[in-house]
Amino acid sequence: MTTLPPPTTELSAHEARRLALRAQGFLGAPDRRAGVRGVLRHLGAVQLDTISVLARSHELIPYARLGALGRKAVEDAYWQDTHAFEYWSHAACILPIEEWPHFAFRRRAYRNRPHWNHHLPDGTYDQVVKQLRTEGPLTATDLGGAKKTSEWWDWSGTKVAVERALMYGEVVCVERRGWKRVYDLAERAVPAALLHDELDDAECLRRLVRLAGQSLGVGTRADIADYHRLRGEQVDAVIADSGLVPVTVEGWGKPAWADPAALETPPRGRHRTTLLSPFDSLIWDRARTERIFGFTHRLEAYVPKQKRVHGYFAMPVLAGGRLVGRVDPAREGRTLVAKQVTLDGPKAVPAVAQALVEAAGWVDCTDVRVERVDAPDLREPLTRDVAGLLT
Repeated sequence: MTTLPPPTTELSAHEARRLALRAQGFLGAPDRRAGVRGVLRHLGAVQLDTISVLARSHELIPYARLGALGRKAVEDAYWQDTHAFEYWSHAACILPIEEWPHFAFRRRAYRNRPHWNHHLPDGTYDQVVKQLRTEGPLTATDLGGAKKTSEWWDWSGTKVAVERALMYGEVVCVERRGWKRVYDLAERAVPAALLHDELDDAECLRRLVRLAGQSLGVGTRADIADYHRLRGEQVDAVIADSGLVPVTVEGWGKPAWADPAALETPPRGRHRTTLLSPFDSLIWDRARTERIFGFTHRLEAYVPKQKRVHGYFAMPVLAGGRLVGRVDPAREGRTLVAKQVTLDGPKAVPAVAQALVEAAGWVDCTDVRVERVDAPDLREPLTRDVAGLLT
């Protein structure tokens, strides 16, 4: 591992938090001209997830930064004209198409993988590629069916083959249709100038570490590794040559690195007030979220109902550069229902009311109903503020 120079910049916890907010697009005027594609390139990765309450997570992420956007316009911005591809990054993510060459290290690793969880019947892989070549783009259903049984994990041979081809880079997901992946051959879908695996592992890793640092503003080794799910030793091998600079951050207790461009100008501008998807890259790392915001958050969708504390899909509320509460939402017709609300004191009430009403308008709800509030005495003020904003 390369010996790093000692940090020359000391950041307060407040400065680090503001750097992170600006890097993630929550501080300063939103870049509406660049739109959804600008958000994607700014963040470097937008996580996908099956859960849809108000909307799916990849729709919530640009909404949180840009405000109300047509949901079809969001999908079109991602997928039209080959501006993005889907691949394994932090998790299953939408990625800017220009980063295709920098995931060559991961494609090679999948090709060299000795064991897989699903059995691939002989000949199925070649048959799927041949069918895509002659008939594509196609969903797994179009290819012959995604499942052997009704169990979600029980993939058909066709599904195993096309997913294997996706990980190898021979096939690419060109859009989601009714949440189903639509597959096509990479040679057809990826621009010719980008369709190569020529970059060695070190060059790929340097790029992804640099991108993670830019998207985070400032981060520890673990933060940077987690952004694109690299191993710590992969970060160690390239960070000295990544262009990031070592810094110290008050209260962090671990070495950190920052984007030098982010250090040149102090973060200024107005803060967003919004509901956040639990899969938003501002908060997807629980340890980092607690370190930066003093806010402990856990997605409880996969927790048994009787053990949930904040609700099935509790969405943190960002306001004034702080996480000031949580809302577990639902929809009943054209009513947005706040099934459970957690507030960080009375001062959070106006911000949570604003976030609820704005989200309701975005998903075409005309009313908001507040059900349970963790501090019962704040339910009436919250309901009153919501009603005032709806009139």
